[in-house]
Parts: sequence; C-alpha cells; structure tokens
Amino acid sequence: MSESTLHDLGSRLPQAAEFGREALIVCDNLVRIYQTGTIEVQALQGLDLLVDAGEMIAVVGASGSGKSTLLSVLSGIDAPTAGRVRVGRWDLMAMSAADRVRYRRTMVGFVWQQTSRNLIPYLSAAANVVLPLTFAGVPRRLRAPRAAELLDVLGVGPCADRLPREMSGGEQQRVAIAVALANSPRVILADEPTGELDVRTSQEVFESLRTANRDVGATVVIVTHDPTVSGQVERTVAIRDGRTSSEVLRHRTDAHDDGSELLAQEYAVMDRAGRVQVPQEFREALALTRRVRLALETGHVSIWPDAPPVPAPAPGAGR
Repeated sequence: MSESTLHDLGSRLPQAAEFGREALIVCDNLVRIYQTGTIEVQALQGLDLLVDAGEMIAVVGASGSGKSTLLSVLSGIDAPTAGRVRVGRWDLMAMSAADRVRYRRTMVGFVWQQTSRNLIPYLSAAANVVLPLTFAGVPRRLRAPRAAELLDVLGVGPCADRLPREMSGGEQQRVAIAVALANSPRVILADEPTGELDVRTSQEVFESLRTANRDVGATVVIVTHDPTVSGQVERTVAIRDGRTSSEVLRHRTDAHDDGSELLAQEYAVMDRAGRVQVPQEFREALALTRRVRLALETGHVSIWPDAPPVPAPAPGAGR
C-alpha cells in the first residue's frame, strides 16, 4: 500500500478530541514540583480541570492540597513543571518572560486575601484602578472614566478619593476587584478574598465577584475555605493531594411555591486514566484499604472491600 494511500486512510479515521478544546481554562495532567534544598515537594500531582467561559466556580481543599498553587500557576506567577495548561489562547507551558507579563496584564486579574497586597496605600481608590490602565498603555483620557465606571458598578463609587486606610475591609476588597477588572481580563482569580472579613462584609464582597461575573462578563475562580462562598456558586471543585477529587454541582429548581431552591449533588472526579479518589469517610466506613473489588452492575459499578473469603467448614467439623 502506498504512502499516499496510508495518509488518505489515516485522514478518514476519527481523531481523538482534544481534552477541553471548548473550555476557557484547561489543566491537563498538571504537575507542579517545588525544590526546597534537597527536598522535592509535589504540590500538584496530575490535576485535571476544565472551566468554561462565563463560569463562577469555587476551589476548596485542606491546607497543602494544592489549591493555592493552582491559582499561582493560572495567574502566571508560577510556571508549571509538566502537563498542559491553557487559558484562552495562552499556553502557560510555553510562555516567554515577556509573554508572561502581557498575559498577566491582559488575560487575568488577581485578588489576594490580604487587603494590603491588593492596593497601594498612598494612592486613592480611583488612582489604584487607574494604575494598571497606565501600565497597559490605555490613553490618559480613558483611564479616569473607566475607573469611575468600575467603582460605581461595584458599589464603591463614594470611595473614589479615599485612601485604603480610610476604607473598611470590605470596601478595600471591592476596590481590589475593580483594580483586577481594570484591563477587562477574561478571568478573575481570587485567593481567599473573604478570609479576613466578617459574614456580612464577606457577602458584600461575594456580591461584587458575582457582579464581575454576571455584569462585567469575567470568568471567576475563587479559592476559599468559606462555606458561605462555596455554597453560593453553582460548581465547587475539591482538591485533595494535588488532584481534583470531587465536584459539587448546584442547580435551581422551582419545586416550592415560595420560589426556587438550590439543590446540590456531589460527584467524584474520574481522570482520563480512570482514577477516582474515594472519599475518606467512605474508605473508613467500609475498611477499604490497598485493594478493592469492582463489580460491573446494570447501570453502575460496585466497590467492595478486599476481604479474604471465609473458608468453608471442613467435612465433619463440629461433629
């Protein structure tokens, strides 16, 4: 068979769809290893994650699970060690130093937990929002109107001329969201944005993030321990041991006369190699250890403890 015929046949074969081709954020078998002296710390161990444009998701996990490392990689602060990471058209595995600067100025905005890291203390709220516009080369005549628009949309217009020390913690965080939105990024990354705030103020900041998502059109990824935040987004992704382990999907139903109700369903995440993390409480309840038995049932798979079979009584035993 000629080479041209083989090529023609190959072109007719169905091609495997690229993982996450339609998603805005794609993490495919993402690995991030830190070197501390002679010790290697594997913060991310083959993490898979897809985030569609327009989503607002929460990422949760215990300390050391890798969730903050994930945000550092997506923001361009850290370079991934292995795997594939794409945000929009940007391949984060192949960016030069100059590309990384352009990416951080145009594609993503970041909100830190500590208000002191988000705002320059000797600049007013409006001047803080203008600063990234200046770095991006936005014409001077457009900067002040853009800053005023964002502060108004986020409900902190009256803070325009105030310094950070003259604002409450919640106002500072909402101004920080305006700073993150200044250059119209497609993605907002927020690392524990309500971690230092009380419940009422946290709700105000969360509403500002919802505004950034719904009204401004940014995709929002929030790392949080706050159950009031993770409980208000439609999708919560849990990370355990450097991998995505489960997702909670929420949807509204009109089952009640007094309005809609938010229902939640938790799913384990299976990667493309077929691996699933069984929750710890399930493992402990059934004494699941190193090996388990699987059984393919009609419409589902059963998992059984690897208990040794009980030996049959010997003939004549008990007589």
